[in-house]
Amino acid sequence: MDSASPSYQGHRYPAELSAHAVWLHHRFPLSFREVEELLLTRGVLVSHGTVRQWCARFGPEYAAGLRCRRSRAGDTWHLDEVFVKVNGVRRYLWRAVDQDGNVLDVLVRSRRDAAAVKRFPAKLMKKQCRVPRVLVTDRLRSYVVAHRKLMPSVEYRQSKYLNTRAENSHQPTHQREHALKGSRSTTGTQRLLSVFSATSPHFRPRRHRLTAPQYHAEMHRRFATWHQITGSTSLPSEA
Repeated sequence: MDSASPSYQGHRYPAELSAHAVWLHHRFPLSFREVEELLLTRGVLVSHGTVRQWCARFGPEYAAGLRCRRSRAGDTWHLDEVFVKVNGVRRYLWRAVDQDGNVLDVLVRSRRDAAAVKRFPAKLMKKQCRVPRVLVTDRLRSYVVAHRKLMPSVEYRQSKYLNTRAENSHQPTHQREHALKGSRSTTGTQRLLSVFSATSPHFRPRRHRLTAPQYHAEMHRRFATWHQITGSTSLPSEA
């Protein structure tokens, strides 16, 4: 097991099983009950509650491991916001991506005022330990305030036509809407999307730019990284 992998001490099931369940839930638009059903087809009998516990316990650690192995983010940051439903109530999801489409961070808030807008870039700069060379947003006026207060020296571009990269990054989240509706709190949604934003893109290389052999080699490398992070070796075997 890799020295940086989570501790599974005291858990009944092996690392391979919990890692596979977390991967299924965050890589595909599957609910906990659907993951339970897929595991049952492999002869593994666990409840959807156990799958939920695995995702809550191990998901953040897996996501942190993936982030540590990512290459340095680009110097052009695209910020955008979108509506999501949390327990039937509308919330705002803020997302930042670089010029290559890599997700830098996400933040779920109940409001879309200037205070919320300023909090997100501040959190992002703290994580990245730097400011971008270029900041791109849509025409929401609160972004202007955030730029003026937090990073006045950064080149700022505000246009709905320049921010399609961030808008496209929201698409996988829309596929998770059913899971978001099942979350009862903004904190729970924030936790879910933080793990999802690190896990799902890891297994989504730009396939249209790769030949079949290149794609298979890239996916093999990414699964190898996943096994190192999770401390697993392979998928669980059928009973």
